[in-house]
Amino acid sequence: MRVSAYVIVPASVLVVVAALLGSVPLSHARDGSTAGSRAAPVGEAAGGPVTAPGVSRGFDQPARGFAPADTVLLRRTPREVGLNPAPIDAFLRRLADWTDPARGAGYLFPGATALLAHDGAVVARRASGDAVRYARPGVELPPGERVPARPDTIYDLASLSKLFTTLVAMQQVEAGRLRLDVPVARYLPAFAADGKGGITVEQLLTHTSGLPANPPTPLWEVSGGLSARKQVILRARPFARPGTRYRYSDLNMLIMQLLLEKVTGDRLDTLVQEGITEPLRMRDTAYNPPAAWRPRIAATAYAPRPGTGVLRGSVHDDNAWAMGGVAGHAGLFSTVDDLAVLAQTLLNGGTYRGRRILGPHSVELLGRNYTARFPGNEHGLGFELDQAWYMGGLSSPQTLGHTGFTGTSLVIDPQSRSFAILLANRVHPKDETPSTNPARRAAGQALARSIPVRAPGGGRSWFDGPTDGEGSEGETGGQGGTLTSGQLIRVAPGRTTRPRDRAGRLGTRGPLHIRYDAFVDTDASDLFVLERSTDGGHTWQTVPQTARSGYHRRTWQRARATLPAGPYPQGLRLRWRYAGTAPSGGRGVNLSGVLVTEGTRVLFNSDCPDAPLTARGWQPLPPPWPLATAAGLPYGGAPFGCR
Repeated sequence: MRVSAYVIVPASVLVVVAALLGSVPLSHARDGSTAGSRAAPVGEAAGGPVTAPGVSRGFDQPARGFAPADTVLLRRTPREVGLNPAPIDAFLRRLADWTDPARGAGYLFPGATALLAHDGAVVARRASGDAVRYARPGVELPPGERVPARPDTIYDLASLSKLFTTLVAMQQVEAGRLRLDVPVARYLPAFAADGKGGITVEQLLTHTSGLPANPPTPLWEVSGGLSARKQVILRARPFARPGTRYRYSDLNMLIMQLLLEKVTGDRLDTLVQEGITEPLRMRDTAYNPPAAWRPRIAATAYAPRPGTGVLRGSVHDDNAWAMGGVAGHAGLFSTVDDLAVLAQTLLNGGTYRGRRILGPHSVELLGRNYTARFPGNEHGLGFELDQAWYMGGLSSPQTLGHTGFTGTSLVIDPQSRSFAILLANRVHPKDETPSTNPARRAAGQALARSIPVRAPGGGRSWFDGPTDGEGSEGETGGQGGTLTSGQLIRVAPGRTTRPRDRAGRLGTRGPLHIRYDAFVDTDASDLFVLERSTDGGHTWQTVPQTARSGYHRRTWQRARATLPAGPYPQGLRLRWRYAGTAPSGGRGVNLSGVLVTEGTRVLFNSDCPDAPLTARGWQPLPPPWPLATAAGLPYGGAPFGCR
């Protein structure tokens, strides 16, 4: 319970508050401008300073439906849109570490560019390291010959190309040329051979076709040109009946390419250009990028192909190269800015700046879970769903994304209307390099934790959550934090049964009632639990029915527990413990509103300024109303039960 007294404030303070409210910027503009500062679209310089913090929806207030169709991406600082800049700043510092060979095992890739956006605002756009660093494996270029990574560096997207193939497929569904539930063989009769006649279009897009991961013969080993390689693709043999197994497969998307080219009469690159990149003005996205783009293209691996060395502008994937650089599973090159436009288009329901590439229903189908019968492999049409191993704190059953072998990733979270993009050249100059998943996961985690979670009623609150093992500012979290109360009940001198509260007042013999609010967004393997100690904190026992973990729809939960009246000869203490697994997904745990009563007597209220709580790993969070703090206003009145 949080009962605040009325506060009488002078008119001068109200004037200050009104001035602050008047200068709060909009989180996104409908006409290309915002109140409070001049905003710039992606690719232009940011506007002037804002004199007061903005207001964010909050991670604990998930959005419903699509963003307004006229939402346009604008540059903003995190503070301007009400985000906590500390987690984002910490991620950007780590980005520099991951591109530094001196970090040893912490070195993940030569160069990378990251972009984070929330509710129509690009709040981070940063490049680090080198787009070109090596002449060949083991041989670094002289510093003067290296090419630094830039915010507009063009990267080989690898399997992010599958998303474009999927969007083209959905456009053909809308046009009536395809049906998801129809066998592929109806469009490609030759595909029916070897028991593949029942495989549907939907099963290709959800990787439940029963086909293997790759063509039966590597396409670069097949002579006879494109025609012969297409025949190899069509002759693939299934390893399982359609719909009975999930297996992520490049082959599925190669077949999808042949299907799209058959029903439209156009090449895949033409379909992507005319249906996606041209309408959305994605001018830096293409298969087989032109030579004029080469100075901005990040290098990938050293390849033994004729006339090549380190690849730069030629697709890294060998099967895609054998298909002429245009393939359903790989081949596209792009920038973070272009992908940001695509991500916002999907958040808007398929439209951007008045140009629609998909209808809202088709966008909904992209995020529908078609593979619930294969736990851990949740998949929409083309998009992966709820994969915490790279989505981090943005993961949820509604979160869409994909990764690429070259070090790329895209995560789109409709509930917070946010997305995180990381493009890297992990495979420069060779494929055998460390996993980029810590960086991918950290991007999502930084953005998730920058979005506030506000305690119900605005009281004191604390946070703990998963970490990859490196500290950072803001809501950092840990792997085994505890938040421990002081001694709640003391035994009166000469008595053994009648408890006293922490002020030394005698109580009655009724049970103790515990209530608190918790925001839990963790992996299912994590644990958040209330424990009690009756021996001064030497041993702890779980309070029944208080263990929590997993996803709880990003809402606060009211928890209640009852303890016996005692006696407690050595007193009673409570502690809240979070135990995470590394690596772990989910944003973490927030705790607020702890109230312990015995009858009508309040024994403990966490909102009291002097409430004894010792935090180890948990972080006390600042007041949730920054405008009040900026105006110099105190938080409410004295909470109920405080001395």
